Parts: sequence; structure tokens; C-alpha cells
Amino acid sequence: MSNDRSYLESLQDYYAMHRALPSYASIGNLLGLKSKSSVAALVARLKLAGFLDSTPDRRLAPSKRFFARPLADSPVRAGLPEAVDGASSDALTIDDYLIEHPSQTVLIRVKGDSMIDAGIFDGDLVVVEKGTTAKRGDIVVAIVDDQFTLKRLDSERGQFILRAENKAYAPIRPDHGLEIFGVMVGLVRKL
Repeated sequence: MSNDRSYLESLQDYYAMHRALPSYASIGNLLGLKSKSSVAALVARLKLAGFLDSTPDRRLAPSKRFFARPLADSPVRAGLPEAVDGASSDALTIDDYLIEHPSQTVLIRVKGDSMIDAGIFDGDLVVVEKGTTAKRGDIVVAIVDDQFTLKRLDSERGQFILRAENKAYAPIRPDHGLEIFGVMVGLVRKL
């Protein structure tokens, strides 16, 4: 499957660029496969391995596994350097890692600097699960006076308040109640 791995990677790059898989004829051209039978055999192997599916109208479609990325066997140290085995025996999709309830999960872009001490920066995407019961200490998207904000849920004198993770901002003490839109369960940052 070593050649198949490089063929799969080329198909993944094509999909990332065009948001569709190429036709059988285009797969041959893209991968340098000369015969229709070699393309058909490759597609059959990738279907058997769980990377490709067929739609009801017999077009090629990516499976969930198509989007999985290799997961290194060893973590990389953020302290002193250490040898790392670059081989990967497992793969996972970002959805599998971050999202338990797809129908209740939204991505929200962060604007501002009130959460920088929690490692959440302007432009980051927070993964928010709606309908989850929030508890003290959770980072939540809250609705205060018809405005959305991202803050840490806390309590003071028996009342919920919202705390920024930046000392330049004062806590928010809602006058007319507080509604929790969702709880942050992850963060996505493109460097």
C-alpha cells in the first residue's frame, strides 16, 4: 500500500483544492496511471481500505477515514528535546477528536483580547457545544443584554458572573440574567 498511500495523498490534495474527487479518467491523468484497469484497481483498494465510498449515482465520494490524519505514536516534548518516532500507527479526524455531538456543535471566531491569559486569541476558532450544562470554571459563550461574549463562568455571592482572562477587563455582573449559549470544548488556531 506504499504507492497507494502516495496516490491517496494526491487525491486528498486534489479534494482540498477542488472540494470534489476527480473522475476515473482524471484520476489516471492526475496519478500517471496509464490504464483504466489500474485506476479501477486503485479505487477498489481505496474503497476496501475505507478511504473512498460511492454515491447512489456511482460517483466517488470521500469517506470519513479519507479526512483522518496520521497520529504520531509518540508525543513531542515542549521541554527538552527528545527523540520521537515519526511513524504513525493510528489516524484520527479533527471531528472525532473535538466533537462529541455534531448537531449541537458550532465553531465561533473570537474577536478581541479578553481571553488571552487562557490562551485564546483574536482570530481563533472556539469549538462550542450548545445545550451542555455549564459549571463554574467553564469557558462559555454567554448572552448578556442581547450580546454574545466569551468568558469564564464564575460565581460571586451566589450569583453567576463572567470573568475575562485578561486583567485589563472587569468581571461582567449581569443585571437582567445570564443565558449560556454553549460551553467551549476546544480551540482551533491556524498559524
